[in-house]
Amino acid sequence: MPADLAVIGLGPLGLPLAQAAVAAGIPTLGYRTGPETGSLTAAELRRMLARGFRPTGNPAELGRVRTAVICAPTPQGADGTLDLTQVESAARTLAQRLRPHTTVILESPVSPGTTDGFLRPLLEEGSGLRAGRDFHLAYSPSRVDPGNRRFGAANTPKVIGGLTPACTESAAAFYGRLTDKVVRARGVREAETVQVLETNYRQVNIALVNEMAVLCHDLGVDLWDVIRCAETKPFGFQAFRPGPGVGGHAVPQDLTGPAGRTLRMVELAQQVNSRMPRYVVQRAAALLNEHGKSARGARVLLLGVTYKPDLADQQGAPAREVALRLMELGASVSYHDPHVPAWNVLDRPVPRADSLYEAAADADLTILLQQHRTYDLQGLSVKAQLLLDTRGATPAGTAHRL
Repeated sequence: MPADLAVIGLGPLGLPLAQAAVAAGIPTLGYRTGPETGSLTAAELRRMLARGFRPTGNPAELGRVRTAVICAPTPQGADGTLDLTQVESAARTLAQRLRPHTTVILESPVSPGTTDGFLRPLLEEGSGLRAGRDFHLAYSPSRVDPGNRRFGAANTPKVIGGLTPACTESAAAFYGRLTDKVVRARGVREAETVQVLETNYRQVNIALVNEMAVLCHDLGVDLWDVIRCAETKPFGFQAFRPGPGVGGHAVPQDLTGPAGRTLRMVELAQQVNSRMPRYVVQRAAALLNEHGKSARGARVLLLGVTYKPDLADQQGAPAREVALRLMELGASVSYHDPHVPAWNVLDRPVPRADSLYEAAADADLTILLQQHRTYDLQGLSVKAQLLLDTRGATPAGTAHRL
């Protein structure tokens, strides 16, 4: 069966889109752009293949689809800007096979102006076709939340911004097959800037509550009780929780490139959030000291090294920096994570605890970095000699909270 859709990039953005498409009955082609981190269980892959999903490494097949969605990753480069290498590679590969009347949509996180100023010239030069006349071009910010059982593709509205009104309508027609609601932005740049706002909204609010965590600890105030009470306000407040850092694939962005200015609030939020792994280690060392132990030589067990609960994805997870800083203090670090069978920090394998309760009882300090559902936190708080909870997941009074 010929595919209607090509998802280019099978990482954490592309795989959920492909899953949603095949669930909607759309024959879908999956084309990998690089060493992406997206993963499927064997059962999920079997279901997708049975419903019309076909992974391929043959770029010629990209020329046989009506819609192509580029979901290539755009990691943050050393200079802080987004690395568009895989988007460029995907665009060049697609351009050589692009046919008239195809709809091309970019979902990768990018700065405003990228679709028109970067992607469009690549597609036009490689194909000899003109965007808005010979093929449709649009941007749609990805709204993937891995592991969210309440909101998925069908009930999460999709924002669309096209190069022309016809481009917008063509992209909207495609996404209308996947979701209950399509929201039309005024244009491509407005849609791109939605991604910037949504990503930075999360970053800034987590930074605020992370600063509150430090302040409340210094004041002797129970932050978690503060949040519990504050979130009863029915307007003007949304609860965010502190943690050891901010992971994930959506890189916080500002408008430095196209706008010639920075978002000062975002810069400050990034500084606050990037300090959290260091703060966790400072709290860990202080706890050990309070109990007559030094960080040097201490046995420290890290629980949960992924960036989200109940998933294997480690992109941007703060656990690596926490482990590295503990090692620099001379601690002997081990870990437990039901989703991560092997773990390395700076190419050094970190010992994995096979028996969780025995490891917690043996460790001088156990640090909960990620709250997986399989963890019996009540039992862990009894077994562990010292427990530092960075997620506020343990019952009040059973552990030291961030």
